[in-house]
Amino acid sequence: MQKKELQDLYFMENRFNLLEIAAFLDRVERGEGEADYRDFAFKKAIEAMISPQEGLTRTQAVHHTFSDHSQAPVESASIQFANGAINLND
Repeated sequence: MQKKELQDLYFMENRFNLLEIAAFLDRVERGEGEADYRDFAFKKAIEAMISPQEGLTRTQAVHHTFSDHSQAPVESASIQFANGAINLND
């Protein structure tokens, strides 16, 4: 597919998605209290999307940012669900 065709098909949808992300960041910033590790992870993912590591697609770079790369096994799970981002403070 040509770049123009892709832009014709997907530009408005993804423009909306960017506005949603900006609105989310604004809401978190206006909220009371301290943001947790997910705020940091989200902003690192945006940076990774803008400037992905060499050899990675933007999608891979964002996914890599949210992934837990530790190799050591844990005794037991501390939660029963996914957080969507690795807590580097644990």
